[in-house]
Parts: sequence; C-alpha cells; structure tokens
Amino acid sequence: MAKLFAVYRQPKDPAAFDAYYFGKHVPLAKTIPGLRSDEVTRGDVMGMEGKHPVYLVAILEFDSMESMGAAMASPQGQATAADLANFASAGVDVMMGNTMMV
Repeated sequence: MAKLFAVYRQPKDPAAFDAYYFGKHVPLAKTIPGLRSDEVTRGDVMGMEGKHPVYLVAILEFDSMESMGAAMASPQGQATAADLANFASAGVDVMMGNTMMV
C-alpha cells in the first residue's frame, strides 16, 4: 500500500475552510481513480506538547506508489491538486510513501 498525507495549516477562517473542504474538495478527491480509502482527522491535531498548529490531516490510500502516481496524473488527480489553491491559503504539505504493517 501507499499513502498520501495532506497536512493543512491552521486557516484564518476555519468555518469557511470546512465548508469548502467538505463540500467541494472531498467530493472532488473521491473521483481520483484508484483511491482505495480516505480519512481525515477530527478535532484538534495534538502534538507531544499539546495542540499542534496543524489544522487537519487527510490520508489517501492507494495500492502502490505507481498507482498513486498514475492517479495523481489523471485529470481527476490534477483537478484535485489544482483545487488546493481555492481554499488552502494557509498552506498544505503533501507527502507520500509506501506503507506496511509492523
């Protein structure tokens, strides 16, 4: 398996972020071909010292890094990536990698 992690920084207007993210971005992301599962954090993201400045973490799962690459290169993947500019003005870090059970 391979996962994509989208780590969103704290928005200036959390209500507007949530409305766009859950109303438009999530439905768009769900059209990405090969997407096996998706999940997001709920409530505060916590660090070792307490509340973390990260607002939300989304995790998208694919069969492999190769299938993720193809999915993100698809028109749906490109549209989803381009959509970040419409609501993630505080910033988002996108990371991906192979995963395994330990």
